[in-house]
Amino acid sequence: MARWTPTTYNPDDFANRRHIGPSPAEMEAMLKAVGVDSLDTLIEQTVPAGIRQSRALDWPALSEAALLQRMRDVASRNRVMTSLIGQGYYGTVTPPAIQRNILENPAWYTAYTPYQPEIAQGRLEALLNFQTMVADLTGLPVANASLLDEATAAAEAMAMAQRVAKSKAKAFFVSDNLHPQTISVIETRAEPLGIEIIRGSECDPSTVFGAIFQYPGTFGEVRDYSRECAALHAAGAVAIVATDLLALCVLKEPGAMGADIAVGSAQRFGVPMGYGGPHAGFMACRDEMKRAMPGRIVGVSIDAKGNKAYRLSLQTREQHIRREKATSNVCTAQALLAVMASFYAVFHGPVGLRAIAQRVHLNAATLAQALRSAGAEVEPEAFFDTITVRVGVGQQGILAAARHRGINLRRVGRDRVGISVDETTDAGVIARVLDAFGIADPAKPATAPAIPEDLIRESDYLAHPVFHMNRAESEMMRYMRRLSDRDLALDRAMIPLGSCTMKLNAAAEMMPITWPEFGALHPFAPEDQAAGYHEVFADLTAKLCEITGYDAFSLQPNSGAQGEYAGLLTIAAYHKSRGEDRDICLIPVSAHGTNPASAQMCGMKVVVVKSAPNGDIDLEDFAAHAAKAGDRLAAVMITYPSTHGVFEDTVREVCEITHKHGGQVYIDGANMNALVGLVKPGEIGGDVSHLNLHKTFAIPHGGGGPGMGPIGVKSHLAPFLPSDPRSGDLGAVSAAPWGSASILLISWAYCQMMGGEGLTQATRVAILNANYIASRLAGSFPVLFMGNRGRVAHECILDMRPFQAHGVTVDDIAKRLIDNGFHAPTMSWPVAGTLMVEPTESETKAEIDRLITAFQAIRAEITDVAEGRISAEASPLRHAPHTVEDLVADWDREYSREQGCFPPGAFRVDKYWPPVGRVDNAYGDRNLICTCPPLESYAEAAE
Repeated sequence: MARWTPTTYNPDDFANRRHIGPSPAEMEAMLKAVGVDSLDTLIEQTVPAGIRQSRALDWPALSEAALLQRMRDVASRNRVMTSLIGQGYYGTVTPPAIQRNILENPAWYTAYTPYQPEIAQGRLEALLNFQTMVADLTGLPVANASLLDEATAAAEAMAMAQRVAKSKAKAFFVSDNLHPQTISVIETRAEPLGIEIIRGSECDPSTVFGAIFQYPGTFGEVRDYSRECAALHAAGAVAIVATDLLALCVLKEPGAMGADIAVGSAQRFGVPMGYGGPHAGFMACRDEMKRAMPGRIVGVSIDAKGNKAYRLSLQTREQHIRREKATSNVCTAQALLAVMASFYAVFHGPVGLRAIAQRVHLNAATLAQALRSAGAEVEPEAFFDTITVRVGVGQQGILAAARHRGINLRRVGRDRVGISVDETTDAGVIARVLDAFGIADPAKPATAPAIPEDLIRESDYLAHPVFHMNRAESEMMRYMRRLSDRDLALDRAMIPLGSCTMKLNAAAEMMPITWPEFGALHPFAPEDQAAGYHEVFADLTAKLCEITGYDAFSLQPNSGAQGEYAGLLTIAAYHKSRGEDRDICLIPVSAHGTNPASAQMCGMKVVVVKSAPNGDIDLEDFAAHAAKAGDRLAAVMITYPSTHGVFEDTVREVCEITHKHGGQVYIDGANMNALVGLVKPGEIGGDVSHLNLHKTFAIPHGGGGPGMGPIGVKSHLAPFLPSDPRSGDLGAVSAAPWGSASILLISWAYCQMMGGEGLTQATRVAILNANYIASRLAGSFPVLFMGNRGRVAHECILDMRPFQAHGVTVDDIAKRLIDNGFHAPTMSWPVAGTLMVEPTESETKAEIDRLITAFQAIRAEITDVAEGRISAEASPLRHAPHTVEDLVADWDREYSREQGCFPPGAFRVDKYWPPVGRVDNAYGDRNLICTCPPLESYAEAAE
């Protein structure tokens, strides 16, 4: 009979049983392979003793069940009301099929940016649908794959206009009818670039290089901007229109008015407000301007067999490649949210979208008609969904009466109230609004539009067959599944991308973001309705301060690049407050790739610092540059551990040299996954850091966004953190006060379930996993940089350059890994011809061993080439990746089908088959197509 033996195993220990991949026994075997007796010993050999934090992170961990109950309690403190505030944020209905199959599906939310197009064909097609949707609705031929939000898209459009304008004017016109938060972000962007902002109701084209108008306006006005666009063109200036995609389903499109650029948000296409985000901003432009467009553009190319294949086009727009010559630091998009918006358009089709737009407009007309009938003064005469009511001294009373009835209205000035109806507005909502105005009579439905005849849209849109597919849910579900099957995401396999930290995004962390208590809040709703959110903000901020050693945080930046930009703006504002004119930013070549672009955007002059042979910052070169800069030294930007994947012993000296010359130290948080619980950047000399919450703190990458990049600062910089975009003060960097607030819940849940001890153990295991890979592969591939004691940090760089002598390229190796069932590591960055591998703490030993097996098999194939048994051109390396079409076609290759299609490491039963062969990047750039091609073009390609 079995004896009762008490167990110490805790099945609810999230950190060690669910999040951290290797078991204790597996760690023992891995430590043995690394050549150390314990994890403590490995950390001592890896992390310099002089920078280790003295006090452990010690808050307790919650189980998944306890976390979800805590989330329910917090959610209950938010009060969900009907927000008719508008201002760029609207109630919308997320079709359940899209919520379940896209937003809540790890096949979509755990994917990475489509840098390896062969294994990203599904999300690339969905993003191409998004671009087509935006191009069609705006009436402009080229659109990008999304930007961070409407306000930052408008700021990017201003910078783009300055690049392409024929006018040499230095000023930019901003119409008073723009949303206030958009004006705020534009003014922040303009100031360090020396752009003068001219605000008003009428523009003098001769004085500006560009102008931006809102259509429909923030207070509801709908007017034709054809005359303004023509006048701007005559003066060599650029016309920009910030617009609304739903309105464009019934209104004349900006392209038909002569607009050069259109920007806006796709939020109301099925993406919840989420107290501010994330949402997909968009930009479209005239064809001749496309090479100046920021962000990513998905294009159509061909694969090795001539079949159509999607890819990211114009790769040089990836700004980290251009470094200090970059014109934008945008290196991500809002891919997941753009995919949702594109599926919303597919789900409804043009007829459905027009019906929704017409219903929204007629509800607004009904409301305006009822208010006017009761004697109210309603503006404007022509509108889409927004009206403004002049109420005089009764403003406060009407706002309060509406809130009493569960409705938020917009305060406009001191004597007006704004009302924006949306897709969720019905007769009951209209009745409650009228009741708040003291109108008891039922509203008579409007039948005539409040849109001038010449502004009603005449052109067709969304003509491509994808927007006319059978919208039965069975067909929609299958289309989403087909696209996800073409991708490789974390739900299939390890994605060992260096500097990208593709770790577990736990289901319990993700679930609350779709709860209406979090998703249905307007970002400009009264704060007392968002008490739950603010509890999360306060606790997350406190935990991030404890983790980093900083004194204050801003949660506003809604990407890592925005965090860099916000951090440097904070430094610049600090220097300016002291009357110091500092403009030089020192950036080592080992720093993160977007750093130079961020510095340039802040008006700083970038000076590059060399690396020593071991990959460290060249301290002598750094000290010389700092001394030369003297009292002009504004900042140094370093990444720690460095992008070369090592802990540098000299980090404190770098900080001390910078401070000696009066500069501030910006420590990029891209590699924070190697620091949490071990090193606090704010204690080793950092003045400001951004944290990539979509890396270290478990927000999923979503196929190329969303992300969050909050910045932490020491106390002397706290007064200069980003301002509230509603305040009118300079310094806002995003449209919403707390950025993409809804996904902050994910990082908060991660910190809660891991606990302080679990977070520290995660860092330790991330370092173990990377050193295990480096140790196991060192005999096959040179490890480019090692720390002074022969250890890497949480990632390692494998040098593929020696194989170029045999005709084998790093691209060959990356594509061959697809055959093994893996996403390639980060390719040719930070060093050309290398692969940077980051396993994270979440990968199990079995999956890491599978990757090692794949690499070793590839090394054997390289040896076959090197020793003359097969040429590089004839080898499976050059033909990779292999598709099912390759498998079933006539086989005339010098290696077997088995070797080509089922190499070591690949699953036999559950093998991932890429849908296309190797994509021709050069062809795609020469023949740029960035909207859905007509179906006959596929037939032509097949012939």
